Amino acid sequence: MLSTVKGLSRYHTEESLRAYLLERSHRTDDGCLVIEGYGRRRGVHQKVAGRAWAHIAAYVVLVGRYDPALDVDQTCGAADCIEPTHLRQVSRTEACRNRTQAAQCRNGHDRELDPATGRYRRVCRTCNREAQRRWREREAAEVAQARAAYGRS
Repeated sequence: MLSTVKGLSRYHTEESLRAYLLERSHRTDDGCLVIEGYGRRRGVHQKVAGRAWAHIAAYVVLVGRYDPALDVDQTCGAADCIEPTHLRQVSRTEACRNRTQAAQCRNGHDRELDPATGRYRRVCRTCNREAQRRWREREAAEVAQARAAYGRS
């Protein structure tokens, strides 16, 4: 069964992988079993035990009956949760249908609705504008530094 998980290190057995996942995880107040994988950010899918996704590896060893043709989805919405009661297998269509978009970007700006799709825009315009302004300032500073190095003002 472990051979069906993409990216999983081959030296793991079901027992060793179960112990490994439980060792790297902790329980939160809302009942989720959150894993700390190779990534630093909380709330995103984590990779463990080679290059395998933690929620897929957890489904295989903690729930069983894994079908590689289906996606593993968290019912709680936390991408780094491996609680067996929060994991289920659904089709790709169902997994995409259940996704929700945050009304604000990660910097707290309200997102705009895209009139063509009726969904929130992927890129926050305010964050994008600020990033472009910072880039222009960096570029202008580099040009000024290069001109000063050549004796121009």
